Amino acid sequence: MKIMLVDDEPSLCSALEIVITRAGYDFYCATDGIAALELFRSKKPDLAILDLMVPWLNGFEICEEIRRTDSHIPILILSAKGDIVDKKMGFRAGADDYLTKPFEEEELLLRIEALLRRRNKESGSLPINGLSQKVEIGELIIDPFRYEVTVRDRLVNLTPKEYQIIALMANHPGKVFTREDLIDCIWGKEFETGSISIPVYIRRIREKIEQDPSEPTLLKTVWRFGYKLGD
Repeated sequence: MKIMLVDDEPSLCSALEIVITRAGYDFYCATDGIAALELFRSKKPDLAILDLMVPWLNGFEICEEIRRTDSHIPILILSAKGDIVDKKMGFRAGADDYLTKPFEEEELLLRIEALLRRRNKESGSLPINGLSQKVEIGELIIDPFRYEVTVRDRLVNLTPKEYQIIALMANHPGKVFTREDLIDCIWGKEFETGSISIPVYIRRIREKIEQDPSEPTLLKTVWRFGYKLGD
């Protein structure tokens, strides 16, 4: 999923790029209001994070412009202005949430996840790769409508990319996916494949869903070919 940040503070843009991409999202940043609207039209992000005090168009105006063309995209205002008047103006402009600077990285990610989960639920859209129903593979349950994975009745905390991988594979139980298959389906054919380590993603998923990650029974390796979920 794609996250767009609008903020004219270079250090914050750089820091949030690390935080957001590490969480598995694609990240785009604009430093003024006009560039923000151009970026919005070209990249079609799944969520927008707006600072209020940026050049040319402020955050309220950007929010209103986005809402004129897209009534569903979640919008989070991220601002040092914590006055109730500013918050009221932000929500009236069409924002879904408001977070005051300074903030904890974990709280920002939790709010992003909540906004995306709410959007998927309200729109009835499928989060990823056409998974249209709850899938059970042994003690593993993937629920695309709640955007949740549980194993042995325990909720598994997956990053967005980890969830996308397991949801894709759950849609085709027993099918062997090569490294290239996973990259093409999750990141896209145009992505530079050399920068993605699928074995690392597989190892992290196994650490979260397998009783013994060194002897996986759910997410298995098919030697010389790839990986499969289930039999």
